[in-house]
Amino acid sequence: MRNVLCETLISLASDLQFVFLTGDLGFGALEPLKSAAGSRFINAGVAEQNMVSVAAGMARSGLIPWVYSIAPFLYARPFEQIRNDVCLHDLPVKLLGNGGGYAYGPMGATHHALEDYGALLTLPNMHVFVPAFAADVPVIINKLSQFDHPAYLRLGRCELPSNFILPPYSSWRKLISGDGSLLLVVGPLAGGILKEAMLLEDSKRPNMWVLSELPLALESIPTKFLNELHETKHLIVAEEHCEHGSAGQSLSHALALLGESIPRFSHRCARGYISHTYGSQMFHRKECGLDPDSIVSA
Repeated sequence: MRNVLCETLISLASDLQFVFLTGDLGFGALEPLKSAAGSRFINAGVAEQNMVSVAAGMARSGLIPWVYSIAPFLYARPFEQIRNDVCLHDLPVKLLGNGGGYAYGPMGATHHALEDYGALLTLPNMHVFVPAFAADVPVIINKLSQFDHPAYLRLGRCELPSNFILPPYSSWRKLISGDGSLLLVVGPLAGGILKEAMLLEDSKRPNMWVLSELPLALESIPTKFLNELHETKHLIVAEEHCEHGSAGQSLSHALALLGESIPRFSHRCARGYISHTYGSQMFHRKECGLDPDSIVSA
């Protein structure tokens, strides 16, 4: 998704209000953007707190700053600056975090982002975008270019099956139909799960949805999703994020406010480091029951 991000931002770089800041990361991927933006491409160095405060000042002066780093360095290190300088003033700073969830695998907990959007959504005016597929990125970037509030974009690796025709982007999107459970997935997890779910017979195949924007507003929940909830015996939410502050918690709260009953609710989420061992992203997903086989078995 990072390469698609770069290509899309190049198309915006001719706007003299466009500014891109990176925390000394992006080598081997962002050089074309650097060429397109010229002096408006700024390497802020390993100084994420300063980088976010500078971006807030730029936004205050009318510029459009895009701030990039790997996800944990972008939301955790400068959290106070995001809170005080960006969110409390409702400034349109776009935070671009690469490698959500367990994406940086063997690099360990310091490089994982398991509580990123949950933590950021505690802040006023913050909005989160979690593309599930590479094709979602240009749509979201163009949306963010006109977005007047703080935003966090969580990037991952596109896992879309090669033989699947993707529906047009929407914050809520139905991918496949079936007579099994109702399944809602957040982020790139959706691709691998989709590939396995398509192999199931109709009676076991889930009605599978993907959610890409948070916070979750009551009025945003599609009527079709609620109708399918009434017909199912099992709602499953899967996301590469810890339980607290998750989309699963937000959805269960929203459904309670709407007076909707859920016969059976399963929440598959990041559970930290169960074996006290670091490994690949798929290793951690499997430990947490987030791999395609575990989700399909549910």
